[in-house]
Amino acid sequence: MVESKVLLIEDDPAIVENLSAFLKEEGFEVTSADGQSRALSQIEAKRPDLILLDVTLAQGNGYSTCTAIKARYDIPVIFLTALGDEFSVVTGLDMGADDYISKPFRPRELVSRMRSVLRRAGKSGRAVHVGELKVDMEKGVVTRAGEELFLSALEYRLFLVFLNNRGKILSRGQLLEEIWDVAGEYVNDNTLTVYIKRLRDKIERDPQNPEIIKTVRGLGYRMEA
Repeated sequence: MVESKVLLIEDDPAIVENLSAFLKEEGFEVTSADGQSRALSQIEAKRPDLILLDVTLAQGNGYSTCTAIKARYDIPVIFLTALGDEFSVVTGLDMGADDYISKPFRPRELVSRMRSVLRRAGKSGRAVHVGELKVDMEKGVVTRAGEELFLSALEYRLFLVFLNNRGKILSRGQLLEEIWDVAGEYVNDNTLTVYIKRLRDKIERDPQNPEIIKTVRGLGYRMEA
């Protein structure tokens, strides 16, 4: 299920292609525009929940585009730009931007900032569904048929790692790297085995024959897309 609709206003085709692909993997619906007029048309047609806006555009600039958007719509805007100096940051925020992140940026940091802006704007209430499970990303709650499944902090973190990488095979090394510091101590390979078993016991109808988190022999694990 789509988490939120995002409009990417950027005139570099390579950035549009790569960033759109990454955000779609993270559960976002992404459309793009390369200038102000197309952006306004896309907003009218798609009604996005969030806008990612580059300052430097082939048609106009991000500052004027942000002003035009804010004058007509109540949609949060995050500036994406290589201009990381204080003047550019202040100008962007003065134009009504909700956040500002400089290129090059770490993709997962961007996603975290996007979700933070969406929460502040009250636009992140959409749930994510995985099979019979419903995940409230705002509250950090997993339910099945309205009944909450009580996950520990580390079990929930492990679940989110799979959720954010649906359809991908994750090695044990990748999983360890993602979760080792959540418990405040080193998580070793044996502990990972225990937590995967505990998570399956809670989320799978039949933990002995898992349908949500499957073992890929010799490679790792995969949550079905």
